[in-house]
Amino acid sequence: MHDLPPEFNQDLLDNCKNLSPWTNMCKYTVNAGLGPVLEDPEGTLPKTGWFSTNQFAVDVIFHNRMKQYECLTNDSGIAAALYVPFYAGLEIARNLWGANVSVRDSASLRLAKWLRGRREWAVMGGLDHFMVGGRVTWDFRRLTDDDHDWGNKLLYIPEVMNMSMLMVEKSPYHVNDFAIPYPTYFHPSQDSDIEHWQNRVRMVERPYLFSFAGAPRPELSTSIRGQILDQCKSSKFCNLLECDRGESKCHVPTVVMKLFQESDFCLQPQGDSYTRRSIFDSMIAGCIPVLFHNHSAYTQYVWHLPENYSSYSVFISEEDVRTGRLTIEGVLRKFSRSDIQTMREEVIRLIPGLVYNDPRHKLKNFRDAFDLTVQALVKRVTDMRIKISEGKFVSFGAGNSAEDIRESDLKLSQREIGQWEVEKRNGEQDNLSKQV
Repeated sequence: MHDLPPEFNQDLLDNCKNLSPWTNMCKYTVNAGLGPVLEDPEGTLPKTGWFSTNQFAVDVIFHNRMKQYECLTNDSGIAAALYVPFYAGLEIARNLWGANVSVRDSASLRLAKWLRGRREWAVMGGLDHFMVGGRVTWDFRRLTDDDHDWGNKLLYIPEVMNMSMLMVEKSPYHVNDFAIPYPTYFHPSQDSDIEHWQNRVRMVERPYLFSFAGAPRPELSTSIRGQILDQCKSSKFCNLLECDRGESKCHVPTVVMKLFQESDFCLQPQGDSYTRRSIFDSMIAGCIPVLFHNHSAYTQYVWHLPENYSSYSVFISEEDVRTGRLTIEGVLRKFSRSDIQTMREEVIRLIPGLVYNDPRHKLKNFRDAFDLTVQALVKRVTDMRIKISEGKFVSFGAGNSAEDIRESDLKLSQREIGQWEVEKRNGEQDNLSKQV
């Protein structure tokens, strides 16, 4: 793990009041990045292991987990991979609104310069390096240098393009992007926390067939949330939690988790981008996710979810909902109680690998999301080393400059980037302050 200058991590935490224009982020940086202990006067959740965790806090959580990693070494010569603990998500969040492109890019460019000067970098030109950016890839893929364009150009900096980048949502088009789970509210400190919770969600009574927690997206012409809301309102089998733009119960973790625990299936359409934290919150509650787009999970979390997506989820295409060819209730009522029980058991089995355990403690018999991520990264770098030694490895973007690739992406990703920017420019408050 690189020992970065504090401007790239600790200084951001020390100035936590400036991390978001919408909310004071300081409370979310306590407890090793887990946030404050969750208040639960009604006893919806167990008394230990639950925190009010911000959905974009994985930069800090991952770093604190790495500090306790049993295979961490100070000898870069024997390291299988090198971690760059730059809090990329926190850094860009403070400059996403109102700052020009020079300000938004400055920290990323300084980091690249610092890395170039390290002897560890020269060994593989960064191919053995990885970094965590606790936001979606589109925040780091600004396609032009127009001040009106969204995000920074971190992922178009030549040095960074050789690295593996871990984010809560990856690009479907870039081989160095890798998605890792959003942080949930559950951070076990011992094996029994997981075992007790798994038993609890296995036995809980679920009076509703399906549920939905979310708001419409009328500004997005491709969104099906309006149809989902209408179908849920008209069904006696659906439990609906409507979310508005201001304060709502959707931002109260215990209310959301109670909703998910009371349902067999949880509807998970696209969020502000392809993915949403709610997918993981619902699965932690033992609720079977119903997905409407491949890029919401199946092409994203390949290190943490089974390839056989039908074992733990239900897929209904957006087009079928949009055209009315299928109804959500009609699809879900076709599953037998035995089918539901089998899928739920698979969801419950997956829980340990979807959560980040409390960095201040260690689990004995379970591997969490951090463990699965590091294992996959080490394999990736090891495979690259073998290919390089055999003369078979072709670096990502070989033969093209960073600007050539950026121009190609501009043509390729108009819809994806456009959808993301429309959502932001219609007055959405910073997702740093949102819990669903």
